[in-house]
Amino acid sequence: MDATFFFDPACPWTWRTSRWLVAVADARGLRVEWRAFSLAILNEGKSAPEFADVLAASSRALRLVEALRADGRPDDVARFYAEVGARSHDAGNPLSPKIVDAAVEAAGLGDAAAALDDERWDRAVRESHALAYASAGPDIGSPVLMVPGAERGMHGPILTEVPGTDDALTIWDSLLPLLHLPAFHELKRGRH
Repeated sequence: MDATFFFDPACPWTWRTSRWLVAVADARGLRVEWRAFSLAILNEGKSAPEFADVLAASSRALRLVEALRADGRPDDVARFYAEVGARSHDAGNPLSPKIVDAAVEAAGLGDAAAALDDERWDRAVRESHALAYASAGPDIGSPVLMVPGAERGMHGPILTEVPGTDDALTIWDSLLPLLHLPAFHELKRGRH
């Protein structure tokens, strides 16, 4: 794979970044591996009842992500995530079990749908999350981007909107060398 993208499907910032990466992958012929990053795991022990339903729906979706990944189906993961994002983030709806189930159906993944409610996949989600966190953490969230040959991954990039192809490629071409520099740590500016 040319890039590994760890994501939580509940996060709207992550959704924008994923669409940036899809544009880059299409323009450059890159292969993307899609992996689980769990905001539910990241926030374990912290009280946030207003997000409980969203994080539960996300946890179900991430089981399917890791089941498909284990079965060597990265294109199916990408298609599933695209359907989830269109129904939730693009439509302005919080992630829900109904959205996850509709995305499975729209992506044609009925053969793998049992993974949504199979707690045996929770271990794979935790392992994926731990890999991403160890690569880019501490003090990070979703998404995490890793590229081959780089010592560490990075949290982000965080984008306020999905850029056009030229800007998408400029971001990629700027980030790639930074990811390969062990001395590079962080770029950040406040959100408006």
